[in-house]
Amino acid sequence: MKLASIDIGSNAARLLLVNVFEHNYKTVFRKESLVRVPVRLGFDTFSTGEISLARTDNLLKTMVAFKYLMEVHDVQGYKACATAAMREAKNGSDIVKKIHALTGIQVEIVSGRREASIIYSNRVEEQLNHNNTYLYIDIGGGSTELSLFHKGKVIDTASFPIGTIRLLYKQVREGDWLPMKKMLKKISDTYTTIYGIGTGGNINKLYKLFGNTKDHSLSRKSVREAYQIISGYSFTERVSILGLKPDRADVIVPAAEILLLVTKWAGIEKTFVPKIGLADGLIHELFNELYNKPVTEIFYEDDKL
Repeated sequence: MKLASIDIGSNAARLLLVNVFEHNYKTVFRKESLVRVPVRLGFDTFSTGEISLARTDNLLKTMVAFKYLMEVHDVQGYKACATAAMREAKNGSDIVKKIHALTGIQVEIVSGRREASIIYSNRVEEQLNHNNTYLYIDIGGGSTELSLFHKGKVIDTASFPIGTIRLLYKQVREGDWLPMKKMLKKISDTYTTIYGIGTGGNINKLYKLFGNTKDHSLSRKSVREAYQIISGYSFTERVSILGLKPDRADVIVPAAEILLLVTKWAGIEKTFVPKIGLADGLIHELFNELYNKPVTEIFYEDDKL
C-alpha cells in the first residue's frame, strides 16, 4: 500500500510518498520519495500580509504536479495541510479553494497547536527511552512548535510565531521571545534532564553537517559551532563550500539561532534528529484514520530523502 502527504510550508511545499506494509506484526513505513519545491510563501505573507499572484501561480503549478505524481504512484490515500504562511495570509483560504478547484486536492490550513500534534504523532520518543523527558522542537519559516513528553505522556504543547523567515525579515521583536523563554525555563526548573527531538529541514541539515551519526544527535555545543561557522560564510560560500541549496542557505542561520536558544533555555544538551517531520506525521494520521490501528513502526532512513 502506498500513502502520500503534502506539507505546504512557509519555505517549501513537499510531497512525501511512503510504502506501508506489515512485517513481523509491525507496521513498516518506508519512504519512497520526497519531492520538495521552494515556493517560499512566507516571503510574501510575512512582509505584505498576503501571497502574491506570482507565488500563488507557482503553488498551483506545484499542486498540479503533485496531483499527477500521486496518480502515477497509485496512492491509496493522502492528507494535505498548510502551515503558518497560509494561515496568516489574507488570501490563504481563497488559495485553498483554488487548489481544490484545479486539482481536487483538499488542503487543511492548520493551527499552530494542530501542527505540533501532527509532528508528535510520529511518536519518536517511544523508540527512545520511554522513561525520559523529551521536547519536540520543530522550526519552520513562520513558527516554532514545541511539545513536551514525560514518560510517554504529553505534558504541554505550544506554537510560537518565531520562524526563520520572520527572523530574516527582522519581524521578531525582543519581547516576542519572552513567552517561549518563560515556558522553557519552567520546563527546565521542573525536569532534571531533558532531551530534544529535532524535526524539520533545517535541523536535519544541521545534523547532517555537524551531528553525531552514532546516536543520531546534535549537541548544543555542535549547534553553537554550526551557528558560528555558517554565519561566518557569505550566502555564496554557503552554497559553494557547504553545498547548501540556495533556499536553505539563507534560512539555516536563523534556524540555528532558534535551536540554540530553545536548547539553552530548556537546559537541553543533546537533541536527537530522527529525520522526520510534519509530512511523516500526516502519513501516520492517515494510516490511523484508514485502518483505525495504532502505529507500530520501523524507520528506514535514506540520506537521499
